[in-house]
Amino acid sequence: MRSGEGVRPDGFGARVSHVAGQARWMRRRLLGMIVDAGQGHPGGDLSATDIIASLYFDVLRIDAANPDAPDRDRFVMSKGHCTGALYTALAAAGFFPEAELDTYLKPGSRLNGHPNRTYLPGVETNTGPLGHGFPVGVGIAVAGQIDRADYRVFVLTGDGELQEGSMWEAAMFAGHRALSNLTVIVDRNGLQQGALTEDTNTLEPLGDKWRAFGWEVVGVDGHDHAALLAAFDDAVLPRNKPRCIIATTVKGQGVSYMQHQASWHHGVPSRDQYDLALRELEMEITR
Repeated sequence: MRSGEGVRPDGFGARVSHVAGQARWMRRRLLGMIVDAGQGHPGGDLSATDIIASLYFDVLRIDAANPDAPDRDRFVMSKGHCTGALYTALAAAGFFPEAELDTYLKPGSRLNGHPNRTYLPGVETNTGPLGHGFPVGVGIAVAGQIDRADYRVFVLTGDGELQEGSMWEAAMFAGHRALSNLTVIVDRNGLQQGALTEDTNTLEPLGDKWRAFGWEVVGVDGHDHAALLAAFDDAVLPRNKPRCIIATTVKGQGVSYMQHQASWHHGVPSRDQYDLALRELEMEITR
């Protein structure tokens, strides 16, 4: 299933169902892209898919026919290595033809391993070096605040990325500026390349840290579409500080042998593993 062809459905239940369908399609499509390319980051792609689907197919005010509209919402993919999830969302939303996904990571393709706004419409800023995208998002939000613009800024960051000092400098500044137009979502899957985040550099108590920097904080199940949409609905209400949504997720969500496994940060499934993954994801559709 793919969409991007219609408007946001009426009714909360219909909205949830629409996002869920998009997320299922994205998971199947991005895994095929990674297998064909022989490289990628499936673990983080799969943990972020439901968040990105919720944003692109329900929340963001964007228009693929006018990707640089001044009043558009801005989305920054700070965990820039997870392009499988981002590119499938952009294609389904109509920013470029779905068939172009078949060129993922191939020579001459616009679909790089990290997003590049010079190549692709719908990409707000180039990201890749961890700790870079979120500070840029803060800058975009500051510009909106100064201009008294009504666009909103959403940033998706990984939890391992929060070990970068630049992230906390940006968080401190955003709290100081009371950037009520800014929402950051933490993909809290608990794993980074090679290890648990807590074994590498302790992040907890994570919510308290954001609050100490002047942020409003909410925790959600990052695979519960209803919970995600409710959190995003709340995020658009008038407020006087930036909001951090800590989304608890599973690295490799939806594929049993990838779940909770650091080795799938950038592993590539064999053809047999890919077939198994598709069967599991098809089973998810029928439940």
